[in-house]
Amino acid sequence: MEKVPSLSLLSLISQADIIVQIVMLILVIASMWSWTIIFDKIIKYHILKNRSDKFEEVFEGSMMLEDIYTAAKTNDNHPLSRIFIACMKEWKSSNIKQIINDAPEKKSSLKERLMSAMQVASNQSMQKLESGLSFLAIVGSAAPFVGLFGTVWGIMSSFQGIAISKNTSLAVVAPGIAEALLATAVGLFAAIPAVFFYNIFSTKINQFTERTHNFSMQLLNILSRELDR
Repeated sequence: MEKVPSLSLLSLISQADIIVQIVMLILVIASMWSWTIIFDKIIKYHILKNRSDKFEEVFEGSMMLEDIYTAAKTNDNHPLSRIFIACMKEWKSSNIKQIINDAPEKKSSLKERLMSAMQVASNQSMQKLESGLSFLAIVGSAAPFVGLFGTVWGIMSSFQGIAISKNTSLAVVAPGIAEALLATAVGLFAAIPAVFFYNIFSTKINQFTERTHNFSMQLLNILSRELDR
């Protein structure tokens, strides 16, 4: 009686064509790296949100800007703090009294420099938040096709084996097809979480971007009132 090949997961992997095995290995490594990025971003975004919330509470409180600046210099570990420090450094590097008393025409120039400093700090912070997302995008878009390549290659190898053995029974055909289809399953396993969390993180970054923009405008309004006194 002909022995029926095992269809267990480990058996399918071990019996698959070497190219299919390499494809699945690449996809598993990509999936593991994607999950590393995902967990890192989940933790990091949660921490940054809490820090930003606390900073805004202090900023909107009764503390003077100078006191906030002194405290922020030792805790520049979130986007709002970095924007505030960049703006205050530009503010302090300018001769404010001279601009107010002797050169009022330079007020608009100073405001532009303040806005530019905050924009640069915001862009740098957003670039750090976006690091790693490009890999998730690549995995999400490419993994299904890499898995499909493994499947096509596996099916071709299976048909070649069938032609050589001249045996078309289901017991002979099924394991080879299953091995090939497993590559597509691994590709989807890698791609779906990458796409899902990429969209979530993109939304969070957009929220951070909007938040930093609103904070920049709020800080610029406060300093503009100081200039216009």
